[in-house]
Amino acid sequence: MRLRGKTALITGGGTGIGWGIAKALAVEGCRVAIAGRRLSVLQQAADSVKADPQIVCHEVDVADRNSVNKLFAWAANLLPPLDIVVNAAGVNIKTRMMSDMQPEQFDHVMAINSTGVYNVLYAALPPMRQRHDGLIINISSISGLRAAPLGGVAYNASKFAATALATSIGGEEAKHGIRITSIFPGEVDTPILEHRPQPVSAERRASMILPEDVGQMVVAVALLPPRAHVPELVIKPITQDYV
Repeated sequence: MRLRGKTALITGGGTGIGWGIAKALAVEGCRVAIAGRRLSVLQQAADSVKADPQIVCHEVDVADRNSVNKLFAWAANLLPPLDIVVNAAGVNIKTRMMSDMQPEQFDHVMAINSTGVYNVLYAALPPMRQRHDGLIINISSISGLRAAPLGGVAYNASKFAATALATSIGGEEAKHGIRITSIFPGEVDTPILEHRPQPVSAERRASMILPEDVGQMVVAVALLPPRAHVPELVIKPITQDYV
């Protein structure tokens, strides 16, 4: 229970990497709130774990700034001040080549994966500045460091944008005692694989890292003292090249 007394809010927290992070933080005694677009999925996830304190949930569409503001207003009324905020909401599409993609699809991916990160940062930062403390973790992707066909045009662009946001804003907010960390996972066995252009084999899935692996990385960063800042962290399957 090394994080007892801390409070965390995780977007995209009902499935995949976000849920892996939520469980890892809850096991350590952190008070956890998860947010996402489907309340029923969030509630089912929260009810599946007997955490102390119990995980709570709220709807949010990170691409909608008003929705994000409502989420943080809810958190301010219900929870202690947020020590940890995790941006884990993300999306990809099957049409990953420029020649196949429609502009609206590009806009959709950018709205969630990059503007969504901005919206959450904009809402999370003011109270952290007042307290002169806070940790924000952005779940990016190796696609935010290396633009490869696997991620696709829109996803790569959105994750590069999120990387730049974290680097730029992290530099600005350091004087306020706020740390921003970007985590760049390689292939992870999550539901987002259903949006690959081609089905992913069971053998390949078995070689991937799991959401709980990323969760342990978030716990490790959260346990560091405020003087220690990890700007970037890459975690990938041992079988995946880092290129």
